[in-house]
Amino acid sequence: MATHEFDVVILGGGSGGYAAALRASELGKKVALIEKDKVGGTCLHRGCIPTKALLHAAEVADHVRSAASVGVTATFEAVDPAGVRSYREGIVAKKFKGLEGLVKARGITTVHGEGRLDADRSVVVGDDRYVGADVVLATGSYSRSLPGLEIGGRILTSEHALALDEVPGSVIILGGGVIGVEFASVWKSFGAEVTIIEALPHLVPNEDIAMSKGLERAFRRRGIRYSLGTRFATAEQDDAQVTVTLEDGTRFSADHLLVAVGRGPVTDGLGFEEAGVGLERGFVTVDDQLRTAVPGIWAVGDIVPGLQLAHRSFQQGIAVAERIAGMDVPTPPESQIPRVTYSSPEVASVGITEEAAVAAHGADGVVSYEYNLAGNGKSEIIGTGGMVKVVRRKDGPVLGVHLIGDRVGELITEGQLAVAWEAHPEDIAPLIHAHPTQSEALGEAFLALAGKPLHAL
Repeated sequence: MATHEFDVVILGGGSGGYAAALRASELGKKVALIEKDKVGGTCLHRGCIPTKALLHAAEVADHVRSAASVGVTATFEAVDPAGVRSYREGIVAKKFKGLEGLVKARGITTVHGEGRLDADRSVVVGDDRYVGADVVLATGSYSRSLPGLEIGGRILTSEHALALDEVPGSVIILGGGVIGVEFASVWKSFGAEVTIIEALPHLVPNEDIAMSKGLERAFRRRGIRYSLGTRFATAEQDDAQVTVTLEDGTRFSADHLLVAVGRGPVTDGLGFEEAGVGLERGFVTVDDQLRTAVPGIWAVGDIVPGLQLAHRSFQQGIAVAERIAGMDVPTPPESQIPRVTYSSPEVASVGITEEAAVAAHGADGVVSYEYNLAGNGKSEIIGTGGMVKVVRRKDGPVLGVHLIGDRVGELITEGQLAVAWEAHPEDIAPLIHAHPTQSEALGEAFLALAGKPLHAL
């Protein structure tokens, strides 16, 4: 067995892994990046990028349907699944080529193969052993299912849904979180009948309740049906359809069932526990610096408990590379990580919900303000409703920023700065937001909380 020595060996080439590789290389480290599939991982090839390409195609379809409302004559004929696939795959291929070139230009050694952590902290790939002074585990996540619910045939995960060569006539989506509502949005725009089943009382249940209710209202207007607050019991399929039964006996039937109940960590059978790396419910246990219990072994991304977001993985990968190089890097709290659901309308948030703020500071210690996008000129122009909600400590800093409406994901960075810098609305109110932009809606909320509303009473 051949042995190859590096400063840093990274197992997994997804968002966290390749970010760690790029930053470690910048800092002068000799890096090996081991990936069993393609560098870029789920986000680039089967997640973030291809699904957002689908959502853009869906947005275009909706715009064509409504073109007459803005004085443009256009006729919607059909969605061409082959054309959408070609568009989506072209974007992924271009991004992948660029990433491959970047990795190569940084002098990173890419190892194609399935790696396994050995007891001596090396990573074994086939007949080769890769030894690093530091090892970074970044093996990513997989689509979960539920006990007794077997994936196959008409029962799909998000990866299978991307591979469909047709627009289904009807779909049941099990799970009303981010993945579920994004696919619901796409398929409805493409012409499918969609029903979401969510066991919790609201769609996107981790969001502020005002955002959840806003999305539910918007989906009702779009004709997207949903069942909330009742758990899934069984699913049966035949050659023609899938039938889902809930615990209360309610039954739904459709052409396909998409299982969107979350993602689990890819850690099983990779030698982690045998090497001394602790696992809890399959996730790697780490300290606040992302170190495992084994000196010199770190973990980043979806295998670390917390938000499963590509940008969180990027941040963690960069931070670990810098810590390996001896730099002192702070760890931002999870609440400061922006979260975006790219449905139509979008939901974006950062910080804590009003409910969490009240729990932490008491009802008398929290003030919130909601600004309706009906008062925002740019939102009216692009035809979106929605709202901006800002939560603050009474006479204190901004604790949370929550938005719903088309394209509001582009606004969340300003919210992140306000929350992370513990800004008071009075600090932000003097700053000027360009007119007409949707960002003015966020500015209006800050103005109102500072006691000087402009376009609101």
